[in-house]
Amino acid sequence: GRPMLIRKIEAFMRQTKMPQTKFGRLAAADPRLVDDLRNGRSPGARLERRVEHFMNKYRENPHAY
Repeated sequence: GRPMLIRKIEAFMRQTKMPQTKFGRLAAADPRLVDDLRNGRSPGARLERRVEHFMNKYRENPHAY
């Protein structure tokens, strides 16, 4: 469900050593995304899909970013 997204993002940022503002910019064009999610913002389905897609693509080819 929804609360899982922030946990997935946290794990991704730890694995990739990516700062949260960079993650937000790349994943959703929103540098405050991670902060907002941590503070209780609940992502819509589209945003959730977009973020998941970004993490999958990045894992396949980090050098594309």
